[in-house]
Amino acid sequence: MKKYVVWAGMALGLLASAPGAFADNGPKIIAPHYTYNSKTIIAGAKLFATDCMACHSIKFMRYEFLTNDLGMSKADVHKYIMLPTGSKYKGNMVSAMPTDMAHKWFGLPPPDLSQIVRYKSQNWVYTYLLSFYLDPKQPSGWNNHVFPNVAMPDVLALHSGFVNEQGKVLRAGDESPQKFKEQVSDIVAFLRFVSDPSVVQRHDEGPWVLGLLALFIIFAYFLKKEYWRDVK
Repeated sequence: MKKYVVWAGMALGLLASAPGAFADNGPKIIAPHYTYNSKTIIAGAKLFATDCMACHSIKFMRYEFLTNDLGMSKADVHKYIMLPTGSKYKGNMVSAMPTDMAHKWFGLPPPDLSQIVRYKSQNWVYTYLLSFYLDPKQPSGWNNHVFPNVAMPDVLALHSGFVNEQGKVLRAGDESPQKFKEQVSDIVAFLRFVSDPSVVQRHDEGPWVLGLLALFIIFAYFLKKEYWRDVK
């Protein structure tokens, strides 16, 4: 629980309402590289629960979907994903931060991220998470090239390291740059899944549907030949 309290203190996951929020004239937006499958999504879910969910909810997702749609065991969902707030397995994935305290501390509660990938695209989210830098002029001590003057600090800084505005590393993180990019890609994959949970099932069923269509085309072709034989 102590870990979540620490992150809750750090993560002012608040999307600023000031002009310039969600600025689209920042650095080039880049795409994440990952294989979109259950393994990647589960890895992202674990990272999201550890580093993001102290402040951010994904209220359109229920814990049980990680088992039903991804095959994650119920025991692992309890161990790695569910926060120690009395959450129910069939309940929604809601942040541990009380709404009234969020209002008191930050003025507004951190935004729900259920549809952030649909709203801003997975490329934007990926680039945003890689674009934090130290800025002592900001209340949180952090700023972002993609989202100038964002209220949210870099909650992933322990993994990525601390950099200044020019990208100079001031303190190395506990992961290599390549490994950190993989972790961010996993988080993006999870948020993509959250925004459209049926996509994994569609991908799994797609080859079977295409196979049935191919068989139907073959059947239809020979049926057509049989009909036209009589016509001629």
